Amino acid sequence: MIHRREKTEHLKSNIKYLIKSRGETQLSLSNAAGLTRTTIYNILGGKVLNVQQSTIRKISDFFGVSYEEIETINFEAKEIIENNVSPLGNMNPAAVPVLKESLLMQDLGKRVGELATLYPLTYYFGTSCNLIGVRLEHAIPGINEVGDLLIVQKDSSSDDKEKLVYDRATKKLFITLEPCAHSDRLCVIGDILEERFNDHI
Repeated sequence: MIHRREKTEHLKSNIKYLIKSRGETQLSLSNAAGLTRTTIYNILGGKVLNVQQSTIRKISDFFGVSYEEIETINFEAKEIIENNVSPLGNMNPAAVPVLKESLLMQDLGKRVGELATLYPLTYYFGTSCNLIGVRLEHAIPGINEVGDLLIVQKDSSSDDKEKLVYDRATKKLFITLEPCAHSDRLCVIGDILEERFNDHI
């Protein structure tokens, strides 16, 4: 049996998560759900221990989620799991070694299995193999910030995927959709399968 305090905590954290993940605001929620801003403010501030059932129903209806679940489960955890579950069944995630941008070129020739013993790991849910993570230490203007993590299929260069490429002349990484091959100047790191913005392991 979940206690009332626990239910209120679930409700509070779920509302915060749903507002953020759905691109809403406290104002848009209160307007659309027919609630006062003070009501939303008080719930999120933990000032209400016993939220009226009609209020909970208005909030859950607005977000299109289960009235029962909004007080009893962690939506953020549930959605992360659901987004990562493969339609192919219970696939094990691939362990991906994460290299800092500054160490990438010196260790690029090593096998992924060896890199996995040398570097921290993250996980990728999908069917690809030969994956590395590249932690950006310099922004790629207009595309990625410092701290972003790129999951790359090493040594792969598909025509329809963005590719991470190292320019030996400028000593910088860039991303291109154009067909690209190894040359004296350019080193194609591989196809980018996933970007995680300002992701921290």
